Amino acid sequence: MTQKDKLKRLLSLGFAVVDTEARALSDLAKRMNLDFAHACQFLLDCEGRIVVLGMGKSGHIGGKIAATLASTGTPAFFVHPGEASHGDMGMITPKDVVLAISNSGETQEISILLPIIKRLGVPLISLTGNANSTLAQAANVNLDVSVENEACPLGLAPTSSTTTALAMGDALAIALLEERGFNANDFALSHPGGSLGKKLLLRVGDVIHRDQEMPMVNEHSLLGDALVEMSAKGLGMTTVVDKEKKVLGIFTDGDLRRALDNGVDVHQAKMSEVMTTGGLTISEDMLAAEALHLMQENRINALLVIDDDQTLKGVLNMHDLLRAGVI
Repeated sequence: MTQKDKLKRLLSLGFAVVDTEARALSDLAKRMNLDFAHACQFLLDCEGRIVVLGMGKSGHIGGKIAATLASTGTPAFFVHPGEASHGDMGMITPKDVVLAISNSGETQEISILLPIIKRLGVPLISLTGNANSTLAQAANVNLDVSVENEACPLGLAPTSSTTTALAMGDALAIALLEERGFNANDFALSHPGGSLGKKLLLRVGDVIHRDQEMPMVNEHSLLGDALVEMSAKGLGMTTVVDKEKKVLGIFTDGDLRRALDNGVDVHQAKMSEVMTTGGLTISEDMLAAEALHLMQENRINALLVIDDDQTLKGVLNMHDLLRAGVI
């Protein structure tokens, strides 16, 4: 087999896996019924937390489902069934709901726990590939995540089955998110340290240059003096304000290039003659992500931050957003 033929074969194998799993998901969508809605209701009524169980590959899927639920407004955590039978069952309270995942529905480590779950009186939701299995029969609601074929040609490695279980978990999480009215701000509160949290929580006032860091000149200043101010503050621009710090305009590197192209005398010209009047302004309360969008939309690198009286409060530069992790 030539190298070219080998590459073609590998590509076809990849396509076959994706196609098999896509068909499994399509079949899953066709089978979804009111059992899904009943499962969601149990989760919505839960006064405690969702406890997710799963062994092996199902355990990995369970961990991800628990994380997705928790980050979208439904408190949840994953418990390893093997550890649960050696003390971790104490983590489950009567106010919780158990979500157990097993393709066969006969996973021994989970089956051992079923009498204890029943004794606690907590609702049990199962995700199985066999509606007649021990787990499915014990559950208050069983969600059918069965597949016709695994993508593995040996039919051994969990592939299509884990994909459908993961998709069902995502479906539960997003249905609950919508029903709870969970919004972007709620999501940000669950992700304060990541880039998503920064984009959704960080305000302009958190990152702007204030006071002595702000480049400022007045309308009567000479262009040469403005260049000194721009150089000293290092933001590639300067604000132009009146004696009460009301914004009159802005002067940027771009304005300087245009002035020089027009033959302006750097030593004689006043800022009122070369500045861009007004300029885009924003408030301190604006989301930093919104300010970034405004910059990108207008192809500019700086914004003036003002209060309700048009008084200059700060300057926001594109590099500030980069350092803050918004970009």
